[in-house]
Amino acid sequence: MIELVVFDLAGTTVHDGDSVGSTFQAALAARGVEADPAAIAAVMGLPKPEAIRILLKQFGQPRGLPDTAENIDAIHADFTRRMCAYYATSPDVHEVPGASAVFRELRRGGIKVAVSTGFFRPIVDVLLRRLGWHASGLIDASVTSDEVPRGRPHPDMIRRLMARCGVNDSHRVAKVGDTPVDLEEGTNAGCKLVIGVTTGSATADRLRQFPHTHIVDSVTAVPTLIAPSPRDSGTAKSG
Repeated sequence: MIELVVFDLAGTTVHDGDSVGSTFQAALAARGVEADPAAIAAVMGLPKPEAIRILLKQFGQPRGLPDTAENIDAIHADFTRRMCAYYATSPDVHEVPGASAVFRELRRGGIKVAVSTGFFRPIVDVLLRRLGWHASGLIDASVTSDEVPRGRPHPDMIRRLMARCGVNDSHRVAKVGDTPVDLEEGTNAGCKLVIGVTTGSATADRLRQFPHTHIVDSVTAVPTLIAPSPRDSGTAKSG
C-alpha cells in the first residue's frame, strides 16, 4: 500500500504559463547571456543554482560570464526575485485542474501528500500562500532543494519527506513529476511508483526515455494508479 505521494510543483500540480523558463531567460539576459529555450527546458526540475551553472557553462562562458559562484548567486537572486513577484501577482498562476481534488481524495484514503521542488524556500512559500494549500490542510509536508544536501536527481528530498511523514519504506512511496529528473529522483529513491505527467515541460516521448512506472496526462490519474479498481485498469498509460 502506498502511504505517501510526493508531487512536484510547477508543471505537475501548478500551472504558471511556463514562467520558470521565461524567467530563467530574463535573469540570464539581464547579465548579457542569451540562452537557448531548448537548453533551458533540459534543466527543468534541477535545483535552480545547478541549472544556472549548466546554462552559464553553455552560454555564459563564450560571452565572458563564467560559471563562478558569484555569477550563479547573482543570477539566482534575480531569478528568485522575479519568480516571487510573478507567483504573488500573476493571474496565470493556478493549480493544475483537479490537483486539490486529488490531494483530498488521497488524504481521505489515509495517504500523506507532500510536494518537492527545485525551487528554494522563498519562492515556495509565496506559491503555497497563493494557492492556500498549507492553510487548507491539503498537503502534509513540503521540501525545497535548499533544505537538503543534494537536489534532484538525488533522492534526498524524498527521503526528507519520508522522515517528516513517518514513512520508512520507499516501496510505500509514489513520486509524481513532469521532468526527466523527477523520474530519476523517484527511481533513485526506490519509490514503488514513478509517475510522469505531460502537463509540464516534457512530452510523453521524452519522459518515456527515463525510468518510470507510468506516464499519464494529468495528476488526476494518480488516485486510480494508487488504488485501481477493475473497471479503471488500463486507463492510464504506462511503459
